[in-house]
Amino acid sequence: MRTSSISKTMNKFSFTTSNYNILIVEDSKSMNKMITKSFSSRGFNCFNAFTLEEARDKLQSERIDYIILDLHLPDGNGFELINELEDSQEKIFVITVESNKNFQNDAFKKGIVDFFVKDSDFFYKIEQIEKTIENLEKNKIKTILIVDDSRVIQAQLNHTLKSRNYLTEVAADTKEAMEIIQSKQIDLILLDVELKESNGIEFLQENKNYITVKRNIPVMIISGNVNTTIIREGLKAGAVDVIRKPYIEEEIILKVNLWIDYGRKAEEIKVSTAILSEYKDAVDESAIVSKTNSKGVITYVNEQFCTLSGYKESELLGQHHNIVRHTDMSAEAFKDLWDTVKIQKKSWTGKVKNRKKNGEYYWVDAMIKPIIDADGDIVEFIGLRKDITEIENYKEILKNKLSDTNHSLEESINHTTQYEEAINKFTAILKTDTNNNITYINREFSKLSGYTLEELKGVNCKDIRHENHRISGDCKRLKATLEKNQHISITFTNIAKDGSLYFVETIAYPITNLDGEVIEYLQLMHDITELRNLHKEIEDTQKEIVYKMGEIGESRSKETGNHVKRVAEYSKELALLYGLSEKESEVLFTASPMHDIGKVAIADNILKKPGKLTQEEFLIMKTHASIGYEILKGSSREVLQAAAIVANEHHEKWDGTGYPNGTQGEDIHIYGRITALADVFDALGSDRCYKKAWSDTKILDLIKDEKGKHFDPILVDVFLENLDIFFNIRTKYTDC
Repeated sequence: MRTSSISKTMNKFSFTTSNYNILIVEDSKSMNKMITKSFSSRGFNCFNAFTLEEARDKLQSERIDYIILDLHLPDGNGFELINELEDSQEKIFVITVESNKNFQNDAFKKGIVDFFVKDSDFFYKIEQIEKTIENLEKNKIKTILIVDDSRVIQAQLNHTLKSRNYLTEVAADTKEAMEIIQSKQIDLILLDVELKESNGIEFLQENKNYITVKRNIPVMIISGNVNTTIIREGLKAGAVDVIRKPYIEEEIILKVNLWIDYGRKAEEIKVSTAILSEYKDAVDESAIVSKTNSKGVITYVNEQFCTLSGYKESELLGQHHNIVRHTDMSAEAFKDLWDTVKIQKKSWTGKVKNRKKNGEYYWVDAMIKPIIDADGDIVEFIGLRKDITEIENYKEILKNKLSDTNHSLEESINHTTQYEEAINKFTAILKTDTNNNITYINREFSKLSGYTLEELKGVNCKDIRHENHRISGDCKRLKATLEKNQHISITFTNIAKDGSLYFVETIAYPITNLDGEVIEYLQLMHDITELRNLHKEIEDTQKEIVYKMGEIGESRSKETGNHVKRVAEYSKELALLYGLSEKESEVLFTASPMHDIGKVAIADNILKKPGKLTQEEFLIMKTHASIGYEILKGSSREVLQAAAIVANEHHEKWDGTGYPNGTQGEDIHIYGRITALADVFDALGSDRCYKKAWSDTKILDLIKDEKGKHFDPILVDVFLENLDIFFNIRTKYTDC
């Protein structure tokens, strides 16, 4: 597995809370204690001070990384400490009962990280402080290039950025800037337009391909003369934003943080994609893999499949799986397989005898899984197999030897013992009486479960199974089949002695006496825990990539990561309340964060415009729905197919007046209808660059008015009847 480059990227920064010391300076003992408890529970090392004098003593005696500072203290104002620590390494978060913008701007110039008002939501903001601390530590590996010929501006920006732990490089002209860009890792450029011997925008135009495309460095234009021409030419040249001088300290900080965080998310997606590729390689290395289209025509085989079957890849692609079908496997033998995967659309497991190219046979323990799209149609089938030829040969030998009357009983017993020992080394074996009480386990089962025979003897089988098997009726089905003197194949989730779960493909056989009466049951098991865990990791990684892509779409329009969290949570709850299945609701939960992914293609001057859009600008803005659909529609993955639907239809309206297609009523996919209501509810309750948040009363009045117009009337009723659920979600994931 190619892990070196991935590990290097992932280990570039590691954030462990126990490495950081926090000083909490707050004169209220109860408040101090609560803040301390909150940070300590997250693993930080906490120190306490109740006065300025105590704070100074702690700073002298302890290594302090971050300070939570109340301004109003018994022996003075916290601003005194801010002045004293202006050029120190400690980073300060201010907590106060009031919000004074002029004071905040002065404090930002002195290096304050952020302000938090003591209100009813204060303790929900602790999580945001922790996230900010993590980002500040991550900033230590990010370098920002300042291109400005004014030493005063250089010093101001240097001070501002270093107070946020960024590394900086400074250039007074474009020639010096290009030398730095070519020789060092630069993560963001602050570029002045009016340079003494050159023009910043012209420099960016000439080097756009190298700077913004090849090196992928975001550039923010800074100019004392910001007009439509500067904005237009700057953005056309590849800049991501234009800032007016004299700039506001907080604006620089917020915009720099935004683009650095955007870069981090892009890096995380790149790493996650690489890991997903490694997981695929791991499956290819550990199993015999093939894929077919919905008609059973082979579209992919891995090297192990070719090696075992004796066919080349080119000889298999485009062929039906009948190419390796053995004549011992009748058409009836495959009826159950195809009924399970094509009609029931469930995974099938079982043993299959195949034929090699040279005519020899081989046995595989196979799992065939149908891949289903958002419409419930089968896209393809994936087969994972394990070569069990050797064990099947052992069984055949054992059968023949026991029936060979030419051998003495003593020799047969001797051979049987050897064959049994061989099987025991490869297979986990469990025996029970007819009431399913365990009477025997072999060493392999003991290793899997962690139990000894003495510990399990007399225990009913159902007591070592996961409760889902009892709920689903698997245990009853197993017993009923065995009582009919029939064998059964089933995948069990078992509980080990240490409480962990392990997964086994199980074949259960009824054992009869000479009169044909069932006297006990035999279970032969193959451990597939590693393969099942690998499937889970692959699914989780796919979900994470989808979520990160959703965050990128929102970050372009300055939405917080909590917006996509809330929309996802609202959508899942609405889906469940509406009556969708747990699986469908989970698919929508994973897909909904990508509803605005199409915004990545909308220009900043439209996307981030603080005022009302013109008619022409709004037409461009509306294209994000179709763009998102085009980005996602080509995927065969269930979640991405659902995300394509959500992206395309979350702006459609029940009465047909929405966009992009003017679809109406139940012709709008339920995923689109649900996300539309969830998105509007959250958007109206949040500050945006073009509006302030609405009151709850005003939001609910609008949703009631739009029932049967914008929104599905049934969904509106469900939403209004369960408001507590949605308000609780909003509170849990509030924006600080």
